[in-house]
Amino acid sequence: MYKTILVAVDIAQAEKAERILNQAKQLSAAGGRILMVNIVEELPAYVVSDLSVDMLVDARKTAETELTELRDKVGIKADIEIRQGAPAREILAAAEESKADLIIIASHVPDLTNYIIGATADRIVRHAKCSVLIDR
Repeated sequence: MYKTILVAVDIAQAEKAERILNQAKQLSAAGGRILMVNIVEELPAYVVSDLSVDMLVDARKTAETELTELRDKVGIKADIEIRQGAPAREILAAAEESKADLIIIASHVPDLTNYIIGATADRIVRHAKCSVLIDR
């Protein structure tokens, strides 16, 4: 059982998010902590110049609302954190800051681009300082 589990949640994949939250619930030690983390990705400067600041604020609010609803649906007690930046970097930083002993993340079936660029899950596995559970 794990004391602190970080669950990286992509709100665009609600079905997978629900599944990995249930896994966290099962793997959490009595009195353990679950931290749900969602990353609002940074956009290139040429795109940001055409968008209003309100769009990023709205994205964070939407993420928080959806994570709260998901947490309630699964029936767990979990902290919610919304971060902004590169997903792998932010998930790893949140894991270190929270002293997570497990990161749970959903992954998709890899395609050619994953072998050239590397998926978020791949980067997390390579650089995490704790155990990582990848759900497919």
